[in-house]
Amino acid sequence: MIGFLVAIAIGLVGMGGGTIMSPVLILFSGMPPAQAVGTTLLYATAVNFIVFLIYARRGQVHFSTGKWMLIGGLPGVLIGGLLLAHLNGTHAGHRLLYALLGAIIVFASLLNMYRLARLGGVADGRGQNRPRLLSCLMFPVGIETGFSSAGSGVLGSLAMLGFTSLTAAEVVGTSVFFALCMTLLGSSIQVFAGNFDVAILVKLLAGGFVGACVGATLATRVPSRPLKWALAVWLGILGVQLVWRGFS
Repeated sequence: MIGFLVAIAIGLVGMGGGTIMSPVLILFSGMPPAQAVGTTLLYATAVNFIVFLIYARRGQVHFSTGKWMLIGGLPGVLIGGLLLAHLNGTHAGHRLLYALLGAIIVFASLLNMYRLARLGGVADGRGQNRPRLLSCLMFPVGIETGFSSAGSGVLGSLAMLGFTSLTAAEVVGTSVFFALCMTLLGSSIQVFAGNFDVAILVKLLAGGFVGACVGATLATRVPSRPLKWALAVWLGILGVQLVWRGFS
């Protein structure tokens, strides 16, 4: 059920896979943080692939913009993934991971609220096309994604709104393409590090494949703004809980 609901959110708004799934696995399943991140990255890769195919078939993926984003994002994912693998394995490392993951998720939640309040959600881009600047901005986003599995959808969409003139549908579709490539590299690193749980991943994907198709199909029919506000508030609460666990 969790895999199904999160996949619907990814299909509807082009974000949420890593940001939602990691804290859910940690707080409700008791999974260690590094293992939760690795499992989430594998889940997000599979679900994003399905959603990407649907948006690409509609012609709503701007590959040129995605290419510039990946030039900065992929090296960042590599650094973040290696950092996560290095910190995992000790009690102190687990406490630090809890605190850092929680802080990142709270930040993503607040940033999403800002986008909803100031920009009205995912609207048509009004900025000038600045692909090189977009590439530079995606490097720290990549580090965050590789380390926490969170942020590529939210921060990628926000950057495209400010530095491209893409339409709303193109922002979502390109964000899914960007997130797919980022999670594919990040999940590969965590597979080699052994930070994943096959049994839980299979259950998540059993619901996720159906949810991805449902969410992407409903994207043109269901208003996504109320869902985005609900996700942002809930993510903030989960992030605070993770920070508390890290320091308690």
